[in-house]
Amino acid sequence: MPTIRFTKNIQRHVECPTRMVDGQTVREALDAYFAMTPRARGYVLDERGALRTHMAIFVDGSPLLDRAALGDATGEDSTVDVWQATSGG
Repeated sequence: MPTIRFTKNIQRHVECPTRMVDGQTVREALDAYFAMTPRARGYVLDERGALRTHMAIFVDGSPLLDRAALGDATGEDSTVDVWQATSGG
């Protein structure tokens, strides 16, 4: 079961505890996560279900390639990290 983790800066805005979920793709894993934590969905995904531009996802340390369909594969022991992109000087 993949583990979904959110950075602390996201957790300040919406409740999103670390959870183990079912899913063979990022989409399936996030859908399972959002079924338990629906408020987090709108913070991470846009109205089409694609990753919002200010968000980033890493699967086992590698950046998500498919930001629209979220079809990147997850393994049984994968960690999916959800980050809010930040900028600074």
